[in-house]
Amino acid sequence: MISTTVIIGLILALLYIEVTGILPGGIVVPAFLALYLDRPWRVLATLFAALLALGCYKLLNRYLLLFGRRRFVLMLLLGAAFGQLLFLLWPHLIAATVDLRVIGGIIPGLLANSLERQKFWPTLASLTIVTVATFVVSRLIALL
Repeated sequence: MISTTVIIGLILALLYIEVTGILPGGIVVPAFLALYLDRPWRVLATLFAALLALGCYKLLNRYLLLFGRRRFVLMLLLGAAFGQLLFLLWPHLIAATVDLRVIGGIIPGLLANSLERQKFWPTLASLTIVTVATFVVSRLIALL
């Protein structure tokens, strides 16, 4: 089921990019979010870590020359760092009844990079469309 969902997500993301020209948060991001769409707190934690990475990047960009590979690697590192920080701090802040872990190590960074390169709302809308489509198609195939 996991590999099927990832393949479906890749195909739908590539088709979406070809039709609209907008990256839905990266090519692999919708597939991995679709795997956890039945656990919305994990998806929200991933989006939160991506937004924190994007905000931190915008702050650092005022003082450092960040473009190309440096920007991309910084986004990946910031996304992973905020994901890990959220994982370590969350149980100490509130009773750990909600699973607020980030999906993957690089997914928040990939999403933050796409949010920075493109406009914010079109990227989030594209991410939502492709993620839900991937989830629905993979569930329909699982029923067959």
